[in-house]
Amino acid sequence: MAEEESRGICVRDVPAKDFISAYAEHLKNSDKFELPVWSDLVKTAVFKELAPYGDDWYYIRAASIARKVYLRPGLGVGQLQKWYGGSYRKGARTEHFRKANSGIIRSVLLQLGEMKVVEPHPNGGRKMSRVGQQDLDRIAGAVFHAGEEDE
Repeated sequence: MAEEESRGICVRDVPAKDFISAYAEHLKNSDKFELPVWSDLVKTAVFKELAPYGDDWYYIRAASIARKVYLRPGLGVGQLQKWYGGSYRKGARTEHFRKANSGIIRSVLLQLGEMKVVEPHPNGGRKMSRVGQQDLDRIAGAVFHAGEEDE
């Protein structure tokens, strides 16, 4: 038991939903991460009919992107477009896969880069910076210990 307590908790050790909601709250409270003026008007993808309803959707997407970059270094805008993409349904016609909006993903990565959470990967894409990894691990540790207290 003492061996488990001494090891550090990372993002892989906590459920994705709990971590994303905690990191989204951290980004919302941070004065470095700003909500763009167009965030209430834009759709997240071509295949969506409406813009997201929630007020915090941009922070949640940013937290999700940060988690993806943490788990897979070298992830770029194109790969994230595929991940957040989905099927485009046009009534009775055949549905086709469409990628997500790249502008949202790019703006999130630029803001995370300004916060020194992510940095460019030498082979393309983005990777976590040292500061960003420590930040995400700290929040994951808080989520993990909060989950232990609930049980």
